[in-house]
Amino acid sequence: MKNKKLLFSLLVILFSSTGCKGETNNEKSEQEKPNSVTVLSNRLPIADPYILLHDNVYYSYGTAVGNGFDVYSSNDLEHWVRASSLSLSHTNSYGEKFFWAPEVYYVEKEKKFYMFYSAEEHICVATSDSPLGPFIQDEKKPIREEKSIDTSVFFDDNGKAYLYFVRFNDGNVIWCAELKDNLKEIKEETLTECFRAEEPWELILPKVVEGPSIFKQDGVYYMLYSANGYTSQDYAVGFATSDSPYGPWVKYEGNPVLHKYAELEGVGHGAPFYDKDGKMHYIFHAHNSSTEVQPRTSFIVDMSINDGIISLGNNLIRPMVVDKLPDNK
Repeated sequence: MKNKKLLFSLLVILFSSTGCKGETNNEKSEQEKPNSVTVLSNRLPIADPYILLHDNVYYSYGTAVGNGFDVYSSNDLEHWVRASSLSLSHTNSYGEKFFWAPEVYYVEKEKKFYMFYSAEEHICVATSDSPLGPFIQDEKKPIREEKSIDTSVFFDDNGKAYLYFVRFNDGNVIWCAELKDNLKEIKEETLTECFRAEEPWELILPKVVEGPSIFKQDGVYYMLYSANGYTSQDYAVGFATSDSPYGPWVKYEGNPVLHKYAELEGVGHGAPFYDKDGKMHYIFHAHNSSTEVQPRTSFIVDMSINDGIISLGNNLIRPMVVDKLPDNK
């Protein structure tokens, strides 16, 4: 009987100590996982988004509430970390409010990054030695005195650079002009209208075409753009093509190519980009919900071109903000 009691006691001790040890090890392993990250937000909180890939790191910029621009970095397009300071602050820029739609380009010959953006409905440009900033305007004045928004730059094969932006003449209208060599002024004599809102799908909340992005493939110039006011659930993306950076532009008859995608509404004002493997994607923003516009947040989809037709969709990525980046994949 005593032997049975002793055996029972030993089994209880052994079972208890094994259980405790197991819990402790599990907790410890969870804490020590090198890729363990804390999700701070399950959405990337920017609108009018843009992605720059530089030195194998993705950087995202966009419109947010505040007097400047945050910058986020990522290794895999899914997990993003916000930098501790603004990439551009109103203290280094023209304007005090309404900072919208930044796009950043690396100019190799100058080893500098150029940020084109809008502040108080005027188009501006600032430069930095780092994609994280700080971006600074040498002269705190806009590129043009006339009110305009939504800048985007296209660098052609011949070395010329063109600025595309929106002017407020009979609605939001997309225009372009060649940039001077300093990339901070336009050649006014080249100012050319690209197109305005005229198609039925573009006039649900008239008269708006905006958010242009231009690229070139096989000698053809493509312009992605958005139409309808951004507050409309029918905000959507179309594209047009041309044989010249100035146009004339021919809108695709099957537009829009991105409209109320998945469960998302108010989708648009994005930008195309290539990932580390050379595959094309499109980042865009959407309304907060079917009933609320703000806060707008960003998403990523695949992009392809077949027989001159742009397709947007598939493999929806829902970027999240984390406290640190996981190891590079």
